[in-house]
Amino acid sequence: MSTGPGAASAPAPNSDESTTPAESRRGMFSSLKVRNYRLFATGQVVSNTGTWMQRIAQDWLVLSLTGSSAAVGITTALQFLPMLLLGLYGGVIADRFAKRELLLITQSAMGLTGLALAVLTLTGHVQVWHVYLTALLLGLATVVDNPARQAFVSEMVGPRDLRNAVSLNSANFQSARLVGPAVAGVLITAVGSGWAFLLNGLSFLAPIAGLLMMRTTELHAVERAPRGKGQLREGLRYVAGRPELLWPIVLVGFIGTFGFNFPIWLTAFVDEVFHAGAGTYGMLNTLMAGGSLAGALLAARRGTSRLRLLIGAAVTFGLLEITAALAPQFWLFAALLVPIGMFGLTINVTANSGIQLATAPAMRGRVMSLFMMVFVGGTPLGAPLVGWVTDMYGPRVGFMACGIVAAAASAVIGIILFRAGGLRVKVDLRRGRRHVTIVPRIPEDGMAPAA
Repeated sequence: MSTGPGAASAPAPNSDESTTPAESRRGMFSSLKVRNYRLFATGQVVSNTGTWMQRIAQDWLVLSLTGSSAAVGITTALQFLPMLLLGLYGGVIADRFAKRELLLITQSAMGLTGLALAVLTLTGHVQVWHVYLTALLLGLATVVDNPARQAFVSEMVGPRDLRNAVSLNSANFQSARLVGPAVAGVLITAVGSGWAFLLNGLSFLAPIAGLLMMRTTELHAVERAPRGKGQLREGLRYVAGRPELLWPIVLVGFIGTFGFNFPIWLTAFVDEVFHAGAGTYGMLNTLMAGGSLAGALLAARRGTSRLRLLIGAAVTFGLLEITAALAPQFWLFAALLVPIGMFGLTINVTANSGIQLATAPAMRGRVMSLFMMVFVGGTPLGAPLVGWVTDMYGPRVGFMACGIVAAAASAVIGIILFRAGGLRVKVDLRRGRRHVTIVPRIPEDGMAPAA
């Protein structure tokens, strides 16, 4: 199979040769030794905390204004719809221009959306269409911000620490997720949603300051794509010709569209099943974030991003969602959110780092925009449907149906990848043996495939 320019040096995400023993022994926080990345990570943990505060406050505000899970789904859909429609163009922009300058623009715009919603809410003029509009504007900024931010990581730390930095980014995000929902729950109960929106808007000052303080001479030089026609199609052809990129992106598309609609399910479970309030909603999000943080730290220690790990985590994730949907008691439902968060994060980190490492640098913005488009942008397709099913048939049915879709899609794509890689599962129940292993498939002529 042709690998294209620059791809020969990029290891496949399931390759045993993609990480040397020395690299795999690098510390859990090795990428934080890089000054530019430290500044980036510090700014992100502040703004991520604000983002989670706004997300919780936004969901609860919409539910309070409308009483509808479908309305929460519409809000989520509007926030991620631009990524679905325009995500690939955002990747083209990220490949053409300096990513640090792009991030200064997008982070400023995202902060302004939080401040606008704060003013509307604190003055008592907020209506549901205001929330819809700010969610859409935030989504437009995210179209460029996401691929630029994802690809900028490699410019700060280089390929040696890329896996670690991607994992720590996720740990950063999930650490904020531990704090943000809890603080949002207290603020909503005590003084209302508007203060959560205000703090989120101000939190973007931290990443902007971090970007301005970076030493540009210490960034790793990356070839930018020249302006030209057909760059979007070039990116699609690049992914289509590489199974190690194509099928993980398809998988995260299914997971993102159907498996990650937690705002809809959790608000519905809290309101209709457990008859609780915003504090309980914040607590459930915090529990899931705890599991996600554990998954991110485990990923930071892991030396490889293997496709078999991605498939196994995705199947387990779907099965856990089915189990949680059927949980008869609140404590069991809450406890299951921890491993759901852990395996969901494992899916994200494994796919993200594996795809980046398998992609030529000049194509990374477009490939990551496609990754984010199907992972995040698929939500507008799934959220209204999931919200409708949840309203019509109840939270348990909505949650369980999406878990079934996630598990089934993961199993099918796993079979496709195994066959494409000439692999099979070998089961050996003898004592002292490894019971389940992945081995090369033996052709009909009985000869092992050539190396």
